[in-house]
This record gives sequence, C-alpha cells and structure tokens, in this order.
Amino acid sequence: MRCDDRRRDQDRARAAPGRGCGSTPRRRRGRSQRAKRHLRADRGDPRLGDAGIALICDAGPLYAYVDSDDAHHASCLELLQVHPGPLVVPTLVITEVAYLIATRLGWQAEVRFLGDLAGGNFAVEPLHAADPVRIAELVGEYRDLPLGTVDASVIAAAERLGATEVATLDRRHFSVVRPRHEVALALLP
Repeated sequence: MRCDDRRRDQDRARAAPGRGCGSTPRRRRGRSQRAKRHLRADRGDPRLGDAGIALICDAGPLYAYVDSDDAHHASCLELLQVHPGPLVVPTLVITEVAYLIATRLGWQAEVRFLGDLAGGNFAVEPLHAADPVRIAELVGEYRDLPLGTVDASVIAAAERLGATEVATLDRRHFSVVRPRHEVALALLP
C-alpha cells in the first residue's frame, strides 16, 4: 500500500468515528465525557518540599473528573481545581487510571487525561527505591481488606512525602489503613 493510500484511509477513518479498520462502533453518550474545565498548569503551587499541603491522588477522583457521567464527577473536579497544594499522583495510580479511562471511555478521553499530566496539572511522583518494600508490607498487613498494590503505593507516597490528605473515593480501604506518620489520613472529597 502506498503512502497516499494509507493517508487517505486514515483520513476516512477519522471522518467516520468508530468505523476505522478493525474497530467496533463506539457507544455515544448524551453529553461529552468531560465537562469543559481548566486545571491551570501554573496554579502557584508550592514546591513538593512543602508536602504538608500536598494532596496525594488515588485513581477514583482522577477517573471521576474525566467522566462527566460519574456520580462523583462534580465533587472530584471541584476538589482538583480548588485544592491549594500540589496534586501528587504516584506513577502506579497513573497506570490504573489510564486503563480505566481507556477501557470505559475510549482512547480520546485517555489522551485528554495524559494531556493534563503533560501540562503540569499534576505532580507525578515516581516510585522510590524503598517503596516496593513498604508497599509489600502494607499489602501483607492489610491482606484481609485486601489492600492492593496501587492503594498501598498511595499510602507509601503519603508517608514518604509527609502528606496528610488523600483524594480517594475508596473509603473502605483508606479509612482502615494507619500510616506510619499520622494517626489517620484526611480523605477528600
């Protein structure tokens, strides 16, 4: 196939959403997947060293702010827009959110979420060398919940950064876990 033919086929696939080669028709919703909003890239956030006001983000609120049909969309979007501190997202959370968005809302919504990450709306927190050990300890200690790897990575990041606030919709897990640095975490929204 020549380049011109390939380009023409790609243009046709773009013109007829959901009708490209090998794709299935997409489910349409009555309104857009995400309400129009701007999480400002430069929100005047303090550096991450001021972790006392950092908000560690779990997957639930990040998914909910993207999906305008989610029951928690408005409260999560408002929290992420108005919280004064840096919005810290552990890398394992990004993987979970991207998967949920892609499988439930489609690749376009996933690309918008990744654009927010790239635009500086969130501070991506890498996995540190000691984190896997702490994550394993937490998963083992709370095996009866069960506490999964991603949730444990949120706790480990909060402990390491000294953060006391976590954005989560998962009250069942996060209200039970006792971090090393605090009696309990403040769960928002």
